[in-house]
Amino acid sequence: MSPEAVWITGIGACSALGPDADSLAQALAQGRSGITLQPGEPTRGVAPFAAAAVTLPLGQDMPPAQRNLHDRHSLMALHAAREAWTQSGLPATSATPERSAVAWGTGLGGSNALQQSYGEHLTKETPRIHPYTVVRVMSNSAASHLAMKYGLKAAMLTISNACASSAQAIGEALMLLRQGRADVALVGGSEAMLNPGSVAAWQAMGVMAPADPEDPSRSCRPFDDARKGLVLGEGAAALVLETESHARARGASALAVLAGYGHSVDAVHLSRPDADGQERALRAALADAGIEASQVGYVNAHGTATDVGDTVEAESLSRVFGVRGVPVSATKALHGHLIGAGGALELVACVQAMRRGELPPSAHIATSVLEEVADVIREPRAFDPSKAMVSNSFAFGGSNVSLVIRAA
Repeated sequence: MSPEAVWITGIGACSALGPDADSLAQALAQGRSGITLQPGEPTRGVAPFAAAAVTLPLGQDMPPAQRNLHDRHSLMALHAAREAWTQSGLPATSATPERSAVAWGTGLGGSNALQQSYGEHLTKETPRIHPYTVVRVMSNSAASHLAMKYGLKAAMLTISNACASSAQAIGEALMLLRQGRADVALVGGSEAMLNPGSVAAWQAMGVMAPADPEDPSRSCRPFDDARKGLVLGEGAAALVLETESHARARGASALAVLAGYGHSVDAVHLSRPDADGQERALRAALADAGIEASQVGYVNAHGTATDVGDTVEAESLSRVFGVRGVPVSATKALHGHLIGAGGALELVACVQAMRRGELPPSAHIATSVLEEVADVIREPRAFDPSKAMVSNSFAFGGSNVSLVIRAA
């Protein structure tokens, strides 16, 4: 007996491209970048850098004492989740708490609160550490706030697997619903690491793209021959998953069906990607969805714009789909790399592309030798609704996740 279908009934987003999922979709379709030049802290060794920062005021609807409990990434989580939950049409708090779960991903959790704490401790003669530092820093803080707000008592999963975190959280929630352990799951991820300490570490690693001297908004160039590295972003994305029977019983409709989840581990290198591992995740996701590679009409690539990363991903895609066998784009060129939240935001982008019937282009490509292998989308293309979509998230540490969605 095949497992019950799992529907996506609500989506939400908070990113440098805007305050909601529609702003995200419009910016991606138009090729509008949210990447700007950030000042850094040159006197403390943090050079100016390109990043996709959220400018939306957060937590303004909360009393200051309540807002004080949240790190920035938790406030972003609440913002995106409110949009997704509202769109789903579920009651303000779950009618069946013991059958409702939350699964959330983050790479670094409350890094802003951690930065604040260390800054106070290391620079002040009489430091005053914020009394809520521990609960703001902990990786499960966002998931905990979401569980309390919406009455989600069946399970709380927090995944911290670097750049695959939120994609894996979504996949594990899919398994949870298929196993009959919950009927509803609020899933997604949030990340806010554009603080000096975190940025300094990324700069030291040497994988961040320098700001484009003529136009910082074009600093991230996945699949382009002149790509020079990733551009950090921040934000959050949320989706509401429901079993088909639960959604139908309350008269809800599906935005899309979450059909497949594939996960693999390279076990090869801490930071260098491996085509074999990526291929295993892709094939596992297709098998889980019960489809052939020929039934996929779009892949949202992990596409970080690193030299090795894009080359390896193009190879793994060609192994599974054939040379230039599937249209591909990398939306990180516009919204930046949200690390642990990236997989959720890119899945929301896929749902929006499916609903709009139009595939987003991969921006800022002048020339690309990788186009000999991968069918990289240069201009918006129509999407065949009979096809499925795949979203890839490949992480430092060797964790690979592929998710499959299809129309209901």
